Amino acid sequence: MASATAKQPARTASNTELLTFLSLMYYFCLQRKLAEVTEDEWLSIPEVGDARNKRQRNPRHEKLTPVPDSFFAKHLQTGEKNTSVDPLQGQFGGLATSFPGGLNTPYPGGMTPEAGELDMRKIGQARNTLMDMRLSQVSDSVSGQTVVDPKGYLTDLNSMIPTHGGDISDIKKARLLLKSVRETNPHHPPAWIASARLEEVTGKLQVARNLIMKGTEMCPKVRHKWRRKFVVFFILRLEVKGRLNYLSNGSLFVNIPTPHTPLRNVSKSVRLWKIAVELEEPEDARIMLSRAVECCPTSVELWLALARLETYENARRVLNKARENIPTDRHIWITAAKLEEANGNTQMVEKIIDRAITSLRANGVEINREQWVQDAEECDKAGSVATCQAVIRAVIGIGIEEEDCKHTWMEDADSCVAHGALECARAIYAHALQVFPSKKSVWLRAAYFEKNHGTRESLEALLQRAVAHCPKAEVLWLMGAKSKWLAGDVPAARSILALAFQANPNSEEIWLAAVKLESENNEYERARRLLAKARSSAPTARVFMKSVRLEWVLGNIDAAQELCTEALKHYEDFPKLWMMRGQIEEQSENIDKAREAYNQGVRLWALEKMPYYNLKMQNLILYNIRSKHFSVGLLESVRLEYRAGLKNISNTLMAKALQECPNSGILWAEAVFLEARPQRKTKSVDALKKCEHDPHVLLAVAKLFWSERKVTKAREWFLRTVKIEPDLGDAWAFFYKFELQHGTEEQQREVKKRCENAEPRHGELWCAESKHVLNWQKNIGEILVLVASKIKNTF
Repeated sequence: MASATAKQPARTASNTELLTFLSLMYYFCLQRKLAEVTEDEWLSIPEVGDARNKRQRNPRHEKLTPVPDSFFAKHLQTGEKNTSVDPLQGQFGGLATSFPGGLNTPYPGGMTPEAGELDMRKIGQARNTLMDMRLSQVSDSVSGQTVVDPKGYLTDLNSMIPTHGGDISDIKKARLLLKSVRETNPHHPPAWIASARLEEVTGKLQVARNLIMKGTEMCPKVRHKWRRKFVVFFILRLEVKGRLNYLSNGSLFVNIPTPHTPLRNVSKSVRLWKIAVELEEPEDARIMLSRAVECCPTSVELWLALARLETYENARRVLNKARENIPTDRHIWITAAKLEEANGNTQMVEKIIDRAITSLRANGVEINREQWVQDAEECDKAGSVATCQAVIRAVIGIGIEEEDCKHTWMEDADSCVAHGALECARAIYAHALQVFPSKKSVWLRAAYFEKNHGTRESLEALLQRAVAHCPKAEVLWLMGAKSKWLAGDVPAARSILALAFQANPNSEEIWLAAVKLESENNEYERARRLLAKARSSAPTARVFMKSVRLEWVLGNIDAAQELCTEALKHYEDFPKLWMMRGQIEEQSENIDKAREAYNQGVRLWALEKMPYYNLKMQNLILYNIRSKHFSVGLLESVRLEYRAGLKNISNTLMAKALQECPNSGILWAEAVFLEARPQRKTKSVDALKKCEHDPHVLLAVAKLFWSERKVTKAREWFLRTVKIEPDLGDAWAFFYKFELQHGTEEQQREVKKRCENAEPRHGELWCAESKHVLNWQKNIGEILVLVASKIKNTF
């Protein structure tokens, strides 16, 4: 009886868990139904028979005894062949001999137990040798790597053994049974619990988690109660399996009153406290967190969570205790600063941050500048402006060489802007301006930041400080005057320009800005007087050009021609004066004089704009300008042949042009739409390979997607184009035209607003309208609408 008991397999932990699962399933599925069973039904239940088979029920049945290794070793040496076991060996288990004392044996050869043990060692060595040979056969010696790790081979095999002790077929049956229960009554919580328990026992923890989450969705009426009694325990048991094994009994598990019960026994686990607190109401969570920080005093998350739930005074005490328990964590100090700021004590924020740096250094903590800047960005996003600025001021100069400060700080400011932390960037600029008050570039970067992300008041206040430190910086004066002008305060703009004249008496930019201010506000006589003074004190080519243009747009053609003639005497090599003279003569229908002006301009400089007379003359002119504007000349030659209807010649010229200028974006952009529609996509791929970041190529790809009605992709490429080159007016015009056809009103307004902020000045179509004399008073938005209206979808 004892031997039979010894042969039974030991009950493993996996067997215990499987039995636990079965008891759980039985408890949940049948317990409540037992009360409905009648007496007759009880009596009709059949008696359980003897489940043992015949072999187990017959104690006298012959048993097979395994033959020991010593028996085979003995007969291998003697050469005897016996088919039966010695009765003495069967009686005494092979441990006794027929001779007392055990000194002699009846077997020839003088075999002793020591010799037998030696033979068994040889057998073991042979087995190891065979195993090594097999492992070597499956090894791969290429590059010194092996497919099979000989040392870990048996360990890997052990890892493949299932962790559950139940039979595979039984588990499959149980899984099918529970699935049927869930589908029959999906709002029955115990079915979901038992299913998840089964998956946990079989080692499929993620499936168990999914079942629990699905169960909470399918049982909304009992969700809160169920989660209090089960979910906390079950999820925690999956996460820290082994700590809660004492709760594997089904009855004890079901009777857990609150999620506090397992936490009392594993109170040092921060993860358990966090999950349990999430299931509580704010007041109960505060009480639980008070206990949690006592059990886990080194958890920063628990301290900070408790501080958020406390009142102002209590939160201060909590944070003070947190600093005592964890003197090396920066987040506690930053939270304390945010707390003071939230309660109006902004004067304490700077002191707290300074004390934090001092205290952390005293405790051996290295101040990582990048980490503190990230914390400042998080404070900025949370609305704690004073805290983020105090952090920036405290750490912005740590670990940076003096000669690298300016460059590093400008990069930090750009990074903060990219992350949406505008107050951090503003604080960085403010600190940089304190260190470098005479650096024009720093003031200019800060001014552009305020222009794009600040208010008009903040920009003007910054510019007032900027011109006080850098009075020779013309662009700062002009930005201040323009801000006042756009706000409708023309007298203030005039006063700023007057101060700018005093600081820069011969500045061309300031003179022209004053003229533009007066002309845009219809003060033409004041503009004429300013230009006359400018020609006498600062007689530059641009001043003469603006003087000619003012008279031209006002309709004073004779005065414009006289000023142009005078200007060409001083600046004969200025090409725009020749162009203006030719356009004025062309407007007056003096074609011969216009041709003469253009020819003289061509001989001096490359021609940027010209009228088209006849094919022979244009080819001659284009040939002369290729030396200076080679790709532009080639492009115009191709277009000339295409307009004349000679497509074959234009294609040939384009192929030669791409060979001579393989990196010209404008040529590749034109080449895309010279191809037939089926070949345009292939041509655009070639263009992107050669000119990946050229705005003309990007614009051509956007137009190609537009022509194929791929709206989403077209919009993406338009955005990419205006981002890489915001000064290209043609890109904005095509983008706006596209949104007029396929976008909403909000998208159209957004494109128009971005174009006005970018203030583009270049582009073939854009300049044709923006520089036309009839449009000289139109703003950027009006020019955009005008150019877009003249774009036709002929590509």
